[in-house]
Amino acid sequence: MATKRLVLCDCVGTFKPDAAAIDAGCGFETVATVSNLCGQDAPVLAEALAGGEVVVACAQMAEVFNEIAAEVGAPEPATVDIRDRAGWTRPAALADTGPKQAALMAAARLGPGATPIMDVESEGLCLILGPAEVTIPAAEALSETLSVTVLLDAAEEMIAPPQGFDVALGRTRQATGSLGNFTLTVDNYAALEPAGRGTLGFARPQNGAQTSCDIILDLRGATPLFPAYHKRDGYLRPDPGDPRAVARAVADASELVGTFEKPLHIRFTAALCAHQRAGQTGCTRCLSVCPTGAITAATTPGGEAVVLDPAICAGCGACAAVCPSGAAISEDPGSEHLFRTMRVMAEAYRTAGGIERSGAPRLLVHGTDHGAEMIRLAARHGDGLPPDVLPLETRALAAFGHAEQLVGLALGYAEVTVLAGPKDDVETIRDEMTLAEAMVEGAFALRADGTRAAGRLRLVEPAEPDALCALLYGAAPAALPIEPILASGGRRDGVRLAAKALAGGVPEVPLLLPDGAPYGAVMVNTDSCTLCLACASLCPTGALMDNPDTPELSFREEACIQCGICETVCPETAITLEPRLELSDAAFQPVIKKAEDPFACIECGKLFGVKSTVEKIVAKLEGNHALFTNSDNVRLIQMCDDCRVKVQFQAHEGGIFSGPARPRVRTTDDYLDKDGEA
Repeated sequence: MATKRLVLCDCVGTFKPDAAAIDAGCGFETVATVSNLCGQDAPVLAEALAGGEVVVACAQMAEVFNEIAAEVGAPEPATVDIRDRAGWTRPAALADTGPKQAALMAAARLGPGATPIMDVESEGLCLILGPAEVTIPAAEALSETLSVTVLLDAAEEMIAPPQGFDVALGRTRQATGSLGNFTLTVDNYAALEPAGRGTLGFARPQNGAQTSCDIILDLRGATPLFPAYHKRDGYLRPDPGDPRAVARAVADASELVGTFEKPLHIRFTAALCAHQRAGQTGCTRCLSVCPTGAITAATTPGGEAVVLDPAICAGCGACAAVCPSGAAISEDPGSEHLFRTMRVMAEAYRTAGGIERSGAPRLLVHGTDHGAEMIRLAARHGDGLPPDVLPLETRALAAFGHAEQLVGLALGYAEVTVLAGPKDDVETIRDEMTLAEAMVEGAFALRADGTRAAGRLRLVEPAEPDALCALLYGAAPAALPIEPILASGGRRDGVRLAAKALAGGVPEVPLLLPDGAPYGAVMVNTDSCTLCLACASLCPTGALMDNPDTPELSFREEACIQCGICETVCPETAITLEPRLELSDAAFQPVIKKAEDPFACIECGKLFGVKSTVEKIVAKLEGNHALFTNSDNVRLIQMCDDCRVKVQFQAHEGGIFSGPARPRVRTTDDYLDKDGEA
């Protein structure tokens, strides 16, 4: 990675940028340190921009810096906030923020991570719902920029036809879609009759009318049309009793025309999904946590399948956090990018002397809206963040699941704190943290040195910045006695590496986990199992396998996601699940759960089936069933498929299965003369 040039600003002397620590921690070349880069020191930035690519350690005045770049004909500089996150803090700690600044600059060098996008088209068809006293003024304001239809809740007296928009009467029964593609089902629908003298009326109402639009402005003040409505693009629902909120919504709606880039937050691979096999339901985790309804179970020719609508997906990341098979993967950002960002931050902090100057680093994970604003307010008006707390901003807070939390601790952070806001999926975060805590405590319980590590994961929801500061300025935990890992691969790989580090190596016994964990073993009762292999044929991850050459059931623990399909389909109820995490390499090796000898066909000797099963069937039927008493039918059970067919066709001359003898198979010799020539 090429060395980037850095311009630092101490914001008129209100904090102390540490150029030496930043250079030691992440290799930036500092070209200048000034006090008022957005004012009297602007020529310094102009000169630096003329010399090549520049990073400015100030994000608040990014627009001013972009204008300076345009004036000198240079590319816009990248900006990084170190003032609010690692500058403004308690005066006694000012000298210790250098390593933290280095960590944040190291993360900035990686960038936010690439996220694929899709285009969303909106032609400006707007549907306004609600009573006339609020919808008509809103329609009048929007009719100049949008194509507007007002759907009234109840009949209103209309003296003259509205100008510039349509009016109808109806009640919305169902709504689907998102920006640019809404579809609504309306009952009691009646269009306004514009003709006639005197007060205007409405046409005859009808139920089940269908309509579509690009934007919905919901001024009913009733139950929202969608779950997690604030995350539905194109759906605006202000409080109709608040004129300013309505005015803001009208202004927002007027701008929703054109082509928009929507991030594809989740990459979904249907082939990896373990939701259903052969009509048997397995994993339903993503269906349970999706707040917007973007994930649904749809009926397909192959059975019920999970379907993700990327247009509705709001990118909360909850599905990626709970998906055990990797079918749903967050790309906004991806887990590997999070692993890499956490690692370079911890490494830069240590390299810049952070352990000696401020103690072991602590990780604070927060969202781009509520959490980022909370930190800014805490810095400007309160104590700011402690020098050992490294903030990590992510667009998908709920995607920071148990895997990311475990990896954070294994990378050397003494504590991982998730800062949640009122719009975050706290339920999923809490459940994932409960699983991570169980894994941390279980891993340390297996350590030979007897150390423990309780209370290293925290979910905080402070109501104000001062409360956040109070939570973070308490007693900091000591560093964990581990060697930091080099996280790589997917989430399950990261969990395995992290658990080994926390356990101090590979323990002799598996790490036991709570019920519902997506890791574990399949236990088979060999006395009950008949080796029907229904479990192996339906296992979605290939954890259970058969052997095409002999009756055998084997199991590879590393691939098991505890979906439960095998337990459901077993006709002998011989299978149970055991949540656990095997950290040794034995997890990657197939283990034979049950094996038996095959039965030899009594006609041709070909091996088929399971010997014990065939013998049990013969013993149960022979002499005890009319078709198998004083009959050769028992022999049919002891034959392979080919021999059974032959015997059935040749059993009785003139019978319904009988036929002429098969002709002799012709060979090459039949086409050659005695001299070997054609």
